[in-house]
Amino acid sequence: MDALDAVALACLGHARRRLLAALVRVHLGRPIPDVDLLPPPADGEAMLEWACRLAAPRAPDPRAAARVLRQTAAEQLDQARTRGIEAVILATPAYPALLAEIADPPPVLWVAGHAGALALPAVAIVGSRAASPYGLEMARQLAADLAARGVTIVSGLARGIDSSAHRAAVEQGGVTVGVLGSGVDRIYPAEHAALALSMRTRGALVAELPPGTPPLPHHFPLRNRLISGLARAVVVVEASEKSGSLITAACALDQGREVMAVPGPVRAGRYRGAHALLRDGAKLVETADDILQDLGLGGATGAAAPDVPDDLGLGIGPEVVDFSVDEVSQWAGIPADSLLARLLDLELTGRIQRIGGGRFMRVRGAVLT
Repeated sequence: MDALDAVALACLGHARRRLLAALVRVHLGRPIPDVDLLPPPADGEAMLEWACRLAAPRAPDPRAAARVLRQTAAEQLDQARTRGIEAVILATPAYPALLAEIADPPPVLWVAGHAGALALPAVAIVGSRAASPYGLEMARQLAADLAARGVTIVSGLARGIDSSAHRAAVEQGGVTVGVLGSGVDRIYPAEHAALALSMRTRGALVAELPPGTPPLPHHFPLRNRLISGLARAVVVVEASEKSGSLITAACALDQGREVMAVPGPVRAGRYRGAHALLRDGAKLVETADDILQDLGLGGATGAAAPDVPDDLGLGIGPEVVDFSVDEVSQWAGIPADSLLARLLDLELTGRIQRIGGGRFMRVRGAVLT
């Protein structure tokens, strides 16, 4: 089975509306109303032909349109491979499980960097492009502290709050994921090219749009659902009443994610959107511990003792984000000095990684180097 057949099967298994939505969004550019009432494919009609027929009912030859789309997709896959870009397909093990739970996950994620980074516990930090010094510092501090605890930082690689959060995670030696409103090979804004390159060394750049797609205005509201979909919580650091960050917060609510906000000066209109979220019940955030404790990821006192042992054989449950030698010693009932060689072996084989402060984190699904 080639990648294109896998895409078709994944879409078929996760409801036909998703295949249709993807085709319309990326290729055909027009909405399809009332997808739940659409007729099923005709006898012998391929899924791609069916989608083309419904998206363009007046087209003379849906089969020809399907062939063109299939050829375009094949070319995109070939070009992506030559650029080190991976196509991660829905309903395959590499696809991030949290994103697959949203109502309209992309059938294909284009990933530059480490696809395994998408499976790590993540928090999204978003906010104003024209951020104040206070907002930039809050984003930097939150991202650095979370990254030091082994939490992946997700954001949109935009100016302001987004880039401040990404940079802090990189400087901390943590993992960060940038979600683009373009192809992953079309960095926007261009001034963030060096930042994007450094993010790929331990984390990833990701987009639902194929490589080569330019950054068009209507792409960015669509990508916001992916920022929230990849994270367990969305933290709005600074946002006015009309900020695009509020779209991400709304997506998070629809997806059942936690919404959090950082308060700011009352007289500054920059914070009216964040304050509105707080009035509506968003969690107030002052430090990274507020986020970690609310998500059950362990606060200043470290990760909670696990209930379920994992395949490392050390009694480290899947809900534990980071751990110390002493904690593992207690959970596994093994003297700390006897654990050091075992932890070193796991680190060298890419099963865990050192994150500073005498703590380690488990690497899920990929070796991040």
